[in-house]
Amino acid sequence: MLKIVYLDSLPAQNGIDILENQSSIEVVRIKSNGNHEDSFIELKDAHAYQVSAARDEVPKIFQVDKDFLAKTPNLLLVSSGGAGYDTIDVEACTENGILVVNQTGGNSEAVAEHAVAMILNLLKRINESDIALRKGWNGERTEFLGSNLLNKTVGVIGLGNTGGRVSEICKQAFNCKIMAHDPYISQERFDEIGAQKSSLEELLSNSDIVTVHIPLNRETKNMIDLDFFLKMKKGSIFVTTSRGSIHNENDLDEVINSGHLSGAGLDVWDKEPPEASHKLLNHDNIIATPHIAGVTIDSRNKMSEFVATQLLKIMNGGDPERPVNLDVVEVFKEKLKKIKI
Repeated sequence: MLKIVYLDSLPAQNGIDILENQSSIEVVRIKSNGNHEDSFIELKDAHAYQVSAARDEVPKIFQVDKDFLAKTPNLLLVSSGGAGYDTIDVEACTENGILVVNQTGGNSEAVAEHAVAMILNLLKRINESDIALRKGWNGERTEFLGSNLLNKTVGVIGLGNTGGRVSEICKQAFNCKIMAHDPYISQERFDEIGAQKSSLEELLSNSDIVTVHIPLNRETKNMIDLDFFLKMKKGSIFVTTSRGSIHNENDLDEVINSGHLSGAGLDVWDKEPPEASHKLLNHDNIIATPHIAGVTIDSRNKMSEFVATQLLKIMNGGDPERPVNLDVVEVFKEKLKKIKI
């Protein structure tokens, strides 16, 4: 019998119910805080492994790297619980012919709404005025002179499910001009959304708001550095709901201190959650949330359903709906066929 092992939980209970209310595939739960030796006994003959995408939630021993793969010789499939896959070494999986899938699109509405909420908050200076009032402020209202989002230029880096939805909201509700940068998306996608395909330099120099929606990988790690920030339009705002370590936190602190940027909205961090003493938390014009953009009741239920239904479909011989390393699909199918025979 094929076997799926999942670590701790799924995004919501409905996914666990889907997995457990079937009898054709064995489903086993292991715990981060359980006996590791016992967990790897279960993992040793597992064919599929389900793990959270949040690297600070998963002990290193349960993150999928070369060491993990050496202990799981029967593994065919690794599934991330989110759109990202920070806890999975995709290259190592590919080298071993192991298929990696994620749940991209499952929480795109939640993350997009969070990004737009941060943009509006920063433009209206809601956070700054809230902090001031709580400290006993009694000054002139014009100290918190804000801006409208209407007719602004929004630069979207990454035009996938979430970036596309942010673009739609800003364009349809606020008549924004959308400049987008994504070398992996077809021109048809830009046309469908009504976004102007732009080089990164064009986008940064012309956008009033820059919002980031890309995965963390070797190409994007520390991609957003001092040079990036200095190319942004003076007085613009920076928002990211993608992944920590894509933007350089020290460089962002520098451009906020200098006044080059008027503010930032950060849902993702190098270390999550950040320490209370983190320098970026000292700025009133930075909105900070602890990687919760996609954490809504609606999105967690959808993500959990995505996890369970995709796992069962693939293990029953169906095509993966959200493959990360597409080149491995045929290799995976051949391995699965041999096991099922």
